[in-house]
Formats: sequence, structure tokens, C-alpha cells
Amino acid sequence: MVKEDLVYVIPAGQYGKEGVLALLEQHPEIKFVSLVGVDLAGNDTDEKIPISTFFEDYDDFFNATAFQTDGSSVVLPGIATLSNARVDIKADPGVNWIIDYNYDNIDEHTGKPTGTLRIPSFLRHATGYIDSRSILRNTLNYVNDELIQIVKKYGVNGLTINTDDIEKIVFTTATELEFWVKSPSQDVATRRLSVSQKLQEQYWQRTHGVVRTALEQSVERLRQYGLEPEMGHKEVGGIKAQIDDSGNLIYVLEQLEIDWKYTGDPVQTADNEILARVIVREVFRENGLEVTFQAKPIHGVAGSGEHTHFGIGAIMKNGKFVNLYNPDDMKKDFLSSLGYGAIMGILKHYEVINPFVSSTNDALNRLKPGFEAPVCIVTALGGETPDVQTRNRSVLIGLIRNTKKPAATRFELRAPNAFTNTYIAISLVYMAALDGIRYALSSGKTPAALCAELSKKPGEAADYLEKDRAYRSEVDVFEAFTAEERDAMFGKAPKTVWENFKALDEYPEKVAELACGAFEKRFVDSFKAGALKRWALELQYRIIPENLHTVIECKPLHTEADTNPLEVERWTVINSLRTELGRDTEKSLSIFTKIKKALATEDYDTASDLMIVMNEKMDVLNDLYYEYSHNAF
Repeated sequence: MVKEDLVYVIPAGQYGKEGVLALLEQHPEIKFVSLVGVDLAGNDTDEKIPISTFFEDYDDFFNATAFQTDGSSVVLPGIATLSNARVDIKADPGVNWIIDYNYDNIDEHTGKPTGTLRIPSFLRHATGYIDSRSILRNTLNYVNDELIQIVKKYGVNGLTINTDDIEKIVFTTATELEFWVKSPSQDVATRRLSVSQKLQEQYWQRTHGVVRTALEQSVERLRQYGLEPEMGHKEVGGIKAQIDDSGNLIYVLEQLEIDWKYTGDPVQTADNEILARVIVREVFRENGLEVTFQAKPIHGVAGSGEHTHFGIGAIMKNGKFVNLYNPDDMKKDFLSSLGYGAIMGILKHYEVINPFVSSTNDALNRLKPGFEAPVCIVTALGGETPDVQTRNRSVLIGLIRNTKKPAATRFELRAPNAFTNTYIAISLVYMAALDGIRYALSSGKTPAALCAELSKKPGEAADYLEKDRAYRSEVDVFEAFTAEERDAMFGKAPKTVWENFKALDEYPEKVAELACGAFEKRFVDSFKAGALKRWALELQYRIIPENLHTVIECKPLHTEADTNPLEVERWTVINSLRTELGRDTEKSLSIFTKIKKALATEDYDTASDLMIVMNEKMDVLNDLYYEYSHNAF
């Protein structure tokens, strides 16, 4: 439902205090205010403050004196502690404010849905600002200042530009949103989905019925909120819905994607991402459909990513925009020296960026070979030569460029998902890019020389990148190399959250190169503590119980009167596997019990190793039982 007489967004800087209050007076359907702070886990706060309080205490909202919360309400481990828990909330006037309407609660006086003014906000602790939005804002300010100094000192090799004419640096960013939609309380066999995916029956196909309606309404509502949507379409996964006797679609299970335009303010980009999830979920709910933004909601089927795009440009004193990634001749060189430095910095530091991009079990479940998801720390520039433009979708981060649209040159990071903390991820990406840019420009190397270093073979020495690694591939890394070769060339991908976060201890020098006054080491430690706690709790109280349920449900189906030796043989193997996974005996403890004991003593190395074994054996069990159950009839 979109009403033209409603106000959906208050653009940043468009109204002053008096203008905002006058606008709200004209819209009495807006009855509440919510200060939206984002903690280190990416959770956004929401509350219902009567709009009258906003009128009475307007200035207090921007001085962090209107409202506060505590450490039990936000995830800030090691910072907002029991002994120092107060967290003040400060409204941010520098980004768009939006009005969130409740279409289930119609105001009896106006006949309009009840609205809540959601104001993105910072979280201030006694030790300083400690929320995700302030980290990103402070990081961008730091990178901006450093970049201007570096560029003006060394220039940009391969790009002819008067560095004294740079007015400001612009960080262009955008995210995409993939998600699954289904009919409530209706399940579809995973193997049907897998077959449909392999047959490519859904990718960019026509939507039908209520799914089409909800997708169209979502795109339109995003437009109302100023996100400038570019398209909505089916993704790779899903099956064709069925129609019941009443003509309604049933057994809906489809993967969709919605994209919207980039912004020149990464903080606004991250805010928009949260807003988009809210809108999509509500619109599909209004149409009787469930939506999940999980990275891997269905085992064995394509997961949902949130590819993140980022570029660096400059506004010149004459108002012209210059993409700093571009060389003078885009058919001769892929990138300027600054562009090469950016990608080299990200690749070099990705082991310590990865924990913040993929910090959950769900995220790592998606990042496995065979499902168009990245595994290796590797880039592609778009072909062997700059004049031939291709797209390698098997890499972690790829260069997107079009000689006819030079302003749009950017990198696409394919690992994030909808629950990646975009504020933190973008912060670290630009910090890593800065480190690489500092090397590339100070070295004085040409774009060709930097391209050669980026394209090095394992074992070849380099001035910045690591000797034993490769960083570029223009071929499908899953088809061209074995798993062992990929691990040797690009580094071994972590299989658990614990393995991922161990990189922070294994590469302290890389963490130190990213940590600064804007992105403090304590933020790293706090994020890590929260993520590992969630990993351990989820493993013990969700994953193991769910797996145990599966083990118990694997029951014998044959009888002595109606069976054959093959079924007996298969069941014997299955039952042995069930015991190994979930049943303690006088001779040995089950894998589930061993994991729980390891977690109890904080022996995370053992718990992580056993989790990998458990996951592998659960896959085997499911495959074996499927084979057995479809034969024992």
C-alpha cells in the first residue's frame, strides 16, 4: 500500500529544526519517534517515543541527552559492561530520516496508517562513540584526510589529474539484496530445489501471482523512500509454485533480488540496507508471504548474498567528478595506480577482514564451492587485456568497469550477506584499500608494474603482496584448480567461525595496519567477543539439537518379513553413523557430547574441529538415509 499523501522520507539537510517540526505538524498520523542506533553485531534499536516528546525536547535528541539504553540492550562486549553500562543515543542530522508506517494500525482521525519517524543515531558510551555508524563515519573521515594527503604528495600514476584541484573525496558504495520468499507453513523437498537450480529454471524468469505483486510493491515502496531502485528479479534458486482449486498460488518458494542506486555516503548506504530489509519483509508479509534474509536458509541449495560495491572518486573545484580508479586510457590499462593499490590492499588484508564480513555459522554455510559463492581470496580484472571486458563470478572480489561509463568503475565484494554488518565491513575495506594505495602511490610504480605484481604466481617475490600467494585469476577457480591447488594459491578458507577469527591472532601485523584512532583495536576485540559467544551458543543450543532431531528421525523402515540384504546393509551403516553422532556408549562419547564438553571448557579448537566432522557426517547421513528411505517401501 503506497499513499501519495504520506511523507516517507525527510532528506538530509533539506529542513532545519523549524521545517521538520512544521512538516510533522502537517502529518498527525506520525505519532512516534524512534532513535535507530546500530551496535557492533549490526542490530538496530527501535522504540516508540511519543511525537510530543520530540516537539518538547528536540535539541536534546541531538545532544545525546534525550534517551539512553544500557549494555543489556545492545551488543558491545567488553565496552558497555555491567559496571559501566550507560549508553546515550544521539540523533544524526547528516543522513535521511524515514517514516515507518504500520498499515495494520489505521489512525481513526486521519484514516492513515500510524507512522514512526526513524532517525539514525549514534551510541555514546563513557569511553566514546562505540556504535557501527560512528565507526564508519570516523573511518571515512580518516581515510578521506589520508587519501588527500597521499594523492597530493605523490600524484596518481596513470591518471592525469591536477591534485591541487581536488575539493573532496567521494566514496561511492552500494549493496544488493537477495532473499528467499515462501508460503508460510509449507515445505518443499530440498532435492526439488537443487534440481531446479541445476536446470537453471528460475534465474531471471517471470514472476507470477502474489510474488509478482509483492515484488512490484516492494520496488515501488523503495522508490517512495528515495532509494532509487534499479530492478527486482528472480535469482538462481526456487521452484515453480502450484495453483490450488481457488486459483491461488501455493507452495511458493523462490529466490529474489532487488537492487537500488549507489550513494556517495557509505553511512547512508548502510542505513538504506537496513531500511530495504524492513520494507521488503513488511510488503511480502502484507501479501501473506514469509521472507528470510539468511545467507543459507536451505541446505544444498543456492544461498543469498549481498554483494557490496565500492569505489573512490574525487569532486574537483570545478564540480567535475573523477573516478580515481580509472586510468587515462581504459583500453590500455585496467586501473590507475590508485585503483591497483586499493585492490591489493584489500586482498592482502582480507584474512583479517573476513571475520567481520562472515561472522556467523549461516554466513560460512553459504561460502562453499558449487553454489556461485566465493571461497578464495582472489580477484579478477575482467579479462586478460583491458580492451576485452568479461565477468568472473568465481572470485571473491571483481573489478566492474565499462569503457562507455567510466564513472561507474568499482569493485564488487561477493562474500557479504544480508546480515553482514555493512558499516564495519565497509570501514575495513576502505582502511585496507588505504594501506594498499599508500604503497602503490609512494612506490611510484606504473599501472603496468602494479598489474604485474597483482598477477604474480605463487613463489614470486613482490614488494607488497606475499611471496607464496597468488591474487588474480581470470579463469573459473573452481573448474581450473583442485581444492588443494586453491588452498595453496589463494589461502585456505575457514570452515567455522572460530577458524575465521583465529586469523586476528595469526596476522597481528595486518590487524595493526588497519587499526587506528578511527577504527580502534577495542572495536576489533569487542566484535570478536560477541561473535564467538554467538557461535558457541548457537552451536550448542540450536545446531546440535537440530542435528539430534534429524538423527532420531532416521528410523528403520524395512521389516524382517519384507526386506532384502541391501536394505539391511544400508541401515547398518546408517545406524552406526547415528550412534557415532548422537549416542553415548560405554566405549565412547558421541560427537555431539564431545562438542558440548569442549565448549564448556572453552576449548574452541576442539569444538571447531569436531563441528567440521559433525557437518561432514550429517551430510553423509542425510544422503544415505535418502537413498535407503526411497528404496525401503
